[in-house]
Amino acid sequence: MDPNMADDVNAAVRNPSPSPPRRMVVGISGASGAAYGVRTLEALRELGVETHLVVTRAALLTLSQETDLSPDDLSARADVTHRLNDVGASISSGSFRTLGMIVAPCSVRTMSEIATGVTSTLLTRAADVTLKERRRLVMMVRETPLHLGHLRTMTALTEMGAVIAPPLPALYARPASIEEMVDQSVGRALDLFGLEWAGVRRWAGMKGPAAE
Repeated sequence: MDPNMADDVNAAVRNPSPSPPRRMVVGISGASGAAYGVRTLEALRELGVETHLVVTRAALLTLSQETDLSPDDLSARADVTHRLNDVGASISSGSFRTLGMIVAPCSVRTMSEIATGVTSTLLTRAADVTLKERRRLVMMVRETPLHLGHLRTMTALTEMGAVIAPPLPALYARPASIEEMVDQSVGRALDLFGLEWAGVRRWAGMKGPAAE
């Protein structure tokens, strides 16, 4: 074989597949905790990650109850906003490459629908696509207490490759406000995609007499 051709062939073998575009799907469902979705969009914008947003109708109701934001205010924080019933949207196809998807917050209904694979909206369809393409799916499930059906659904989703990440307060960070607690949970969820956001307070070991 011609040496130059051999170099070309070897180079083709050595070169890794290109990295996926820095874009992420963000789903916001109707569970309490609309602030998690809002801050996720804001954090991803700070990190330079293109966001594709899909929101349920219940989520818009929650947004109006828990924040002073309008639907337009929410959409303005995303790069692209998709209609909930637009099953032909780009994010409904596995050929549309992303880093993955985060559902923040994730209601039990949304979680359960994703687990069955029988999807009725673009949000759950996009999550199903994320799983079938073996991409990261992080679900910030908001519910407590949990009955056995919830736990079995979470187990099934974990076996399918999803990450169940309830937004629990990290009290070791000594948050001084609800905003700081939200930021910590959002940042730790983004850690799961290999994205490091300044809103996270990292554990640096014990301090004071308890460490001696």
